[in-house]
Amino acid sequence: MTQRVARHQKARSQSWTTVEEPLHLAEVILENSPKADVILVDCLTLWASNLLMETSAEKKLEGKIALMIDALEKATCPIVLVSNEVGTGIVPENQLARHFRDITGWLNQAVAKCASQVVWMVAGIPVTVKGGPLNL
Repeated sequence: MTQRVARHQKARSQSWTTVEEPLHLAEVILENSPKADVILVDCLTLWASNLLMETSAEKKLEGKIALMIDALEKATCPIVLVSNEVGTGIVPENQLARHFRDITGWLNQAVAKCASQVVWMVAGIPVTVKGGPLNL
């Protein structure tokens, strides 16, 4: 994984500003949106996993998701969010995996609700779920 991250970092243009924030994503969005042309968050699923490792208390997780939605609504630049759809497969056998699946589902629903456009990528093909057609 370390090699993968290093490869991705090396491939980025020097004009990019990169912030690697495992937990306080809402705060980073609010701080950086006034000075950015666009923010790319890659990815919400990893953020949800990090939150779940910090606490499994649903009220705290719901609070963090609410802070994220607030930050997205207050952001002054466009934000592109990447997330994985984890609810289309089988129901996991263990409790932690089910909790992760639930948290990620709640997060994806909340973000999709406030987003102007939602695109689901299936086998590299964009499927517009919400908003107008994707212009690639």
